[in-house]
Amino acid sequence: MLLENKKIAIIGAGPVGLTMARLLQQNGADVTVYERDKDSKARIWGATLDLHKGSGQDAMQKAGLLEDYYNLAIPMGRTIADQHGNIIFIKKTSQGEEFNNPEINRNDLRTLLINSLKDNTVIWDSKLTQLEEQNGKWLLHFENNKTAVIDFVIGANGGMTKVRKYITNAEVEFTGTFIIQGEVLEPELKCPDFYQLCNENILMTTENGNLLVANPKNNKALSYNVMFKTPENLELDFKNTDNVIEFLLDKLFEWDEVYKELFRSTSFFKGLPTKKIPLDKPWENRRPLPITLIGDAAHLMPPFAGQGANIGLLDALILSENLVKGNFKTIEDAIENYEQRMLVYAKKAQFDTQENENEMFKTDFSFMKFMD
Repeated sequence: MLLENKKIAIIGAGPVGLTMARLLQQNGADVTVYERDKDSKARIWGATLDLHKGSGQDAMQKAGLLEDYYNLAIPMGRTIADQHGNIIFIKKTSQGEEFNNPEINRNDLRTLLINSLKDNTVIWDSKLTQLEEQNGKWLLHFENNKTAVIDFVIGANGGMTKVRKYITNAEVEFTGTFIIQGEVLEPELKCPDFYQLCNENILMTTENGNLLVANPKNNKALSYNVMFKTPENLELDFKNTDNVIEFLLDKLFEWDEVYKELFRSTSFFKGLPTKKIPLDKPWENRRPLPITLIGDAAHLMPPFAGQGANIGLLDALILSENLVKGNFKTIEDAIENYEQRMLVYAKKAQFDTQENENEMFKTDFSFMKFMD
């Protein structure tokens, strides 16, 4: 096996990095995952993830975790409402569709993946600061003066990873869309009218360049995103909840009271300028030692088609199979084949995401055609 007697470092304990670790461990590889979070109890905040057949679900099946995913995930229909709180369209999940792309809480998915790994696979409180070649190995430097000597590095720690500069000059670009993420605990009590409007589905509302997407079933909380075009440097203190509420109430002042109830009930906000990594140029393959990228670290894209995590899990599936099936003579050959394939399907996913974003911001609800 290509990985025999090789120490592999995966940087980042997100779903893509952890799945990669699982897939390699199943084949006897020596894998360590380094994660900046303090410990396994650190809460991951954000919208749920829906894993797709043909990508995310295929990776979970290969990892032997697909049934566990189904047991934790919730099939969700769609409710479309206008800014006045009028329901335009409802689509429930029908029998036979419950396994198409059910939604899973990010913390539940991380726990599932961590529990599938050998003890002490993940080294917590390890923020990578630098890599350097030393005596035919990678010397990894982390905060708190920790180091590690590694044969093969896989960057899976998101769009701002420090690993990318060793592979490509591509830089992260702001797409022009900003997302305000909010969360309401006990939504049945705090915003009952909005909770009822969702009708146990994911709710979508769009008007005049503003898009709201809400999920009332995100691990006992209601999470939502408000999206709009704006300069990247939005002057808003997201730690000041009252200021963010005031901003939303002012920006969406013509929206119905049911939405204002949602904003006033929000206990936590986060600002997220959407970004992407251009994939129009081949990656540099003259690297001193084996190193590559998967997930957002490789192909960061906005969330408008639910492709980011799924394409990342497809990365993990393809790269792991290249490394363990015996079809390549060297690790470098396996990496090069994976990257050539990834740059094609990830570029298409970015294009589809842009197309979907354009449709979702339309005020004529034409995006409903994607729900037939």
